[in-house]
Amino acid sequence: MYSYRNSIKSDKSDELINTYLLRPIAGVIVWALYYTPITPNQVTIVSILSGIVAALFYLKGTASAFVVAGLLIILKDILDSADGQLARAKQQQSRVGRFLDSIGDFVVNAAVFGSIGWTLYKMNDNWLTLILALLGLVGISLRISYHVFYQVQFLHLQKQYENNRITEELQEEDLKKSAFEITLQQIFQIIYGWQDRLMARIDGWSTRKPFQRSLTTEQSELSEGYKAWYSDTLALRISGFLGFGTEFFLLMLCSVFNQLELYLYLNLFLMNGILIICIIYRRFVLSTRCFAQTDILHLN
Repeated sequence: MYSYRNSIKSDKSDELINTYLLRPIAGVIVWALYYTPITPNQVTIVSILSGIVAALFYLKGTASAFVVAGLLIILKDILDSADGQLARAKQQQSRVGRFLDSIGDFVVNAAVFGSIGWTLYKMNDNWLTLILALLGLVGISLRISYHVFYQVQFLHLQKQYENNRITEELQEEDLKKSAFEITLQQIFQIIYGWQDRLMARIDGWSTRKPFQRSLTTEQSELSEGYKAWYSDTLALRISGFLGFGTEFFLLMLCSVFNQLELYLYLNLFLMNGILIICIIYRRFVLSTRCFAQTDILHLN
């Protein structure tokens, strides 16, 4: 029997806009699809297509097209929530779905930011918009990776989301999977592998400890300090503003009000400002609370 509560991740690690707006809407879609043969991966594909069509509307360069594009971006995000919720509701979580979802996110982001940058360049004849769009693509990719890194760590502590690893290097057991899954994993690793390693370095620097623990360490082996580090409510709430829900909702608003150039500046300064706040909070506040002073004395 369908249960909305069993279909969602922990509210503590999720974005506020997801918890109170987008996931409930996605829940209606999941309820409608639950007793049909439609699979989570099929919903993922529709989500990706919605994002690509949004990019095509941005290329039209008209105010009305921007409104449609903004609404399609939100639809993409709702469906992106719905595929995972449907997978959990039907107990159909898969690593193919995990890779397909993440690769699709990057494809959509590249298409959307490329379209916005090119359209604004044609409208204003200002090459700066192309640079802003490129910075926007890099910025949203890194911010999402930061958000996901801590969300996955927390969910692993809660014995959730265990089908997916913290990092996805190809391992011996993966070679036994289908060629399609291996190919998706390799593509995923090309796109996100360096980002995962960067987030691990940022995490290690933020703890102010002399070395970063191995990402392969079992969650049960973590010290109490690390468990508190990965489950701190305020840290998770702040980084929650860096998820797709908040990012795309901001893009939708700027699209509806025909303020795409403003969006690029908000993307660069506001959203990266939140990322900096997250890192500063962990480095200078949370680290001293979670770890013994003796662990960090020689680093100061």
